[in-house]
Amino acid sequence: MWAVVVGASDGIGAAFAAELAAGGRDLVLVARRAGPLAALAGELRTAHGGQVRTLCLDAATPAGIAAIAALPEDVDLLVCNAALAPVAPFLELTPAQLDAMVDLNCRSAAHLAHAFCARFVARGGGGIVLLGSMAGEQGAALVAHYAATKAYLRVLAEGLWAELRPHRVDVLACCPGLVRTPTYERSGAAPAGWLLPGPMAPRAVARAALRALGRRPVVIPGRRNRLLAWAARLPSRRRVVTLASARTARMYRPESRPTAPADESPG
Repeated sequence: MWAVVVGASDGIGAAFAAELAAGGRDLVLVARRAGPLAALAGELRTAHGGQVRTLCLDAATPAGIAAIAALPEDVDLLVCNAALAPVAPFLELTPAQLDAMVDLNCRSAAHLAHAFCARFVARGGGGIVLLGSMAGEQGAALVAHYAATKAYLRVLAEGLWAELRPHRVDVLACCPGLVRTPTYERSGAAPAGWLLPGPMAPRAVARAALRALGRRPVVIPGRRNRLLAWAARLPSRRRVVTLASARTARMYRPESRPTAPADESPG
């Protein structure tokens, strides 16, 4: 069977690709950056011997979405990982940036889920993983728009999980906290604080998601992250938003605030 990983050039997407290839899957890897995508495909072919196709395109565009949806392979798993994640005050984002985040983080995932769910229902089963984030658990200053797009993905996955279970289609929102991706490493982020979970390895995130697929609608990888998510339900919503905003401001000073490439979700 074939799996499609969108946003596969590095980070979490590349980790999903490696886990799936190690499990014997043939792969279609999708991303904008041709060089890293081709290098990863070569590594996976050498290590695991399976078929690995690459598709270099912009998944945020109608043409890119159509090309992914029209893949001829017998696909039974879709991983939507591509995202944009600028860290900046909301008023410093341009209208074009706001639209680009909705186009890639939300619209692309929704259209691809729609197209592949139809294919999976017709073939009698399949699975979809949407990469959310713990940022989507509540709003936070400096990532307000990004967090909102990730909240959309979680709610979408939960609804599709319930709607499509009778058709043997499994849908999962994977909502990691900090992840040690190339984007995170380049950001120069300060430590979150000794009481808070540090960044996870991308492979650990991918493994947690693949284990949870078919068992529940949402997974938060990492025991400490799950404990943090549970504890965040205890204070008032106002207090949780204030604390999350302070954490983001402490981690990302103005000179080090990242803009993730549209090939990965930084978590």
